[in-house]
Amino acid sequence: MRDSSLKGLRTFCIAARRLSFKAAADELCVTPSAVSHQIKALERQLAAELFERRTRAVVLTDVGAALLAQVEPLLSELEEVARRFARRGVERRVLRIGLLPFFASELFVPRLADFARRHRAIDIRVDTIEAGAGHSPSCDASIPLLPAPPVGLAAHPLFSLELVPACSPQLARELGRAEPRVLARQTLIVHRARPHAWSGWFAACGLSLDHEPKVIRLDSMFAVARAAERGLGIALVPARLAGSWFASKALVRLSDTALDTPDRYYFVHRHEDGEDRDVCALRDWLLAELAENEKMSAVA
Repeated sequence: MRDSSLKGLRTFCIAARRLSFKAAADELCVTPSAVSHQIKALERQLAAELFERRTRAVVLTDVGAALLAQVEPLLSELEEVARRFARRGVERRVLRIGLLPFFASELFVPRLADFARRHRAIDIRVDTIEAGAGHSPSCDASIPLLPAPPVGLAAHPLFSLELVPACSPQLARELGRAEPRVLARQTLIVHRARPHAWSGWFAACGLSLDHEPKVIRLDSMFAVARAAERGLGIALVPARLAGSWFASKALVRLSDTALDTPDRYYFVHRHEDGEDRDVCALRDWLLAELAENEKMSAVA
């Protein structure tokens, strides 16, 4: 059937439902005259009158009523098919990833706009996971912090956790020389998940504490960094994740010595998802981002 015939049938159905050429014209955003011309052309093609024209109204003829009953469901089905194909072209896909809160806020989310621009059909959903947790079964991928790759899962190593001492700019000025013995006399902010981190850092500096330092214990790395920013003491923060805090001068790194922990961030997913295009896209993008970031850090 010609396009003009389909157009005429659609105009006919609207006019038949409204029993008004003017109302049909308003719905179609055309003039009443255009509606009248299309219906006349359809009547000529079918060799039958579809409407009885009266002074102030139009009424369906028997032929018009029969045509409406058969054509309207077919046009509705055609429109639905077109809508389904249109939706298929912009189908959204959801990719759920489990992240530790500090990793999410300091590394992943600030870079997420780039991934979204490159992969417009993928919607990212972030679920937070607990420290020490492995892959979340409800997620397509996770980035846990673990001492070894998880068993039974595909795991791509990202980078090791290194902790460095940091504090507020004001406290850094008050300390003057940030030697380990000077830092040992300050209030030390401790992450509950790493109660012995400070002992390890002082040992890396060749210092054995001869006293019990004053400490503040907090249960999240974000709280640890925030407490240091507010001048409550000195904290050990992840060197790779605290870059924005150092760049903005919210925190000052006090020493080049870092505590190398046995833990590493891994990009983890089920083996059967190894060929999943969205999981692969996220993994490859993240690995490229981290490589570029490491290259820029080395140049700086």
